[in-house]
Amino acid sequence: MMARFKRIIEKHLAGGKPTKPLLSVNCHHNYAEKEVHFGEDVYVTRKGAVRAREEDYGIIPGSMGAKSFIVKGKGNHDSYCSCSHGAGRLMSRTKAKNVYTLDDLLEQTKGVECRKDEGILDEIPGAYKPIEEVMNNQSDLVEIVATLKQVVCVKG
Repeated sequence: MMARFKRIIEKHLAGGKPTKPLLSVNCHHNYAEKEVHFGEDVYVTRKGAVRAREEDYGIIPGSMGAKSFIVKGKGNHDSYCSCSHGAGRLMSRTKAKNVYTLDDLLEQTKGVECRKDEGILDEIPGAYKPIEEVMNNQSDLVEIVATLKQVVCVKG
């Protein structure tokens, strides 16, 4: 998907010329990996979390319509060199579908090109924690390198 997106950017924004990214970040957030922590070989399972070793780059997305962040890990060993991958839910998908309406979705995603139908209602921004609060709470785990304004959100 990213290769296709890169070709579209090159075609429409770079006059058809190949571009080279300033930084390429591959950020898995559901996996297990063998690592050394506190002098022992251990398996770390990250579910909705990303590795944040010192100097590791990562992406922490906000909800549809919220800011996202490029971060650099601080290597906090108390967190097993991990940080969150995103805001996290305030409510379940089922509750979001029962609480919010299509009008709420349209209002909360103004200015963002994305799906705007009832099939995506469970992803409404109001169903997620405020990303600024999440970032403040993990300031000992990562350094914010760049703040991104969401203009397109692809779900699926």
